[in-house]
Amino acid sequence: MAERGTHQRPGRWRSGAESRQRILQAARELFGRHGYGGTTVRAIATAAGVDPAMVFYFFGTKQGLLGAAIEMSDNIPPAIESIFTGGLDTIGERIVRTLLENLEKSDRTPLVMLTRSAPTDAQSEALLREFIDREITERLAALLGTPDAALRAGMVNVQILGLAVARYIVRIEPIASSSVDELVARFGPLVQHCLTGRTEPP
Repeated sequence: MAERGTHQRPGRWRSGAESRQRILQAARELFGRHGYGGTTVRAIATAAGVDPAMVFYFFGTKQGLLGAAIEMSDNIPPAIESIFTGGLDTIGERIVRTLLENLEKSDRTPLVMLTRSAPTDAQSEALLREFIDREITERLAALLGTPDAALRAGMVNVQILGLAVARYIVRIEPIASSSVDELVARFGPLVQHCLTGRTEPP
């Protein structure tokens, strides 16, 4: 199929950089209007005036396109996948380590952006929340498969968001200066208990 954006507009559309920017603009508008789940790559390509193959050429996947649209580090998707690689009995430690190691690398990772006290882009914030719900919270709940799975996954969010705020936003000591290994050792079991620990009947 012809790439309409590059062949029908030989002037400004000939530039790969310009086509990429137009795709990003269309993605931000459609993701903001319809959400991540309600937006297709084909719809974004149509809005940008390019062939869907060009979207995949620049961004690889729909998830990669979302990451670029909200300026998410390329390291985040594989980091999330690493959480779900391994046994359920050690997932608490993996969640905390993945969180901390990625937050150490950049202040533009999703959880830091979500925990800013005054977000400058409500649209990006909403997309990030949807991304975290789909890629982490819902997958954790599905992995547990228990009647209280949604509540348990929500409790994990409380733990990791609280840790992110304390260490990187408010910088509460000694959390802010503790090593990653120490925090993994202390918070990993807490997160693990949220997911798999026994609960007392109400």
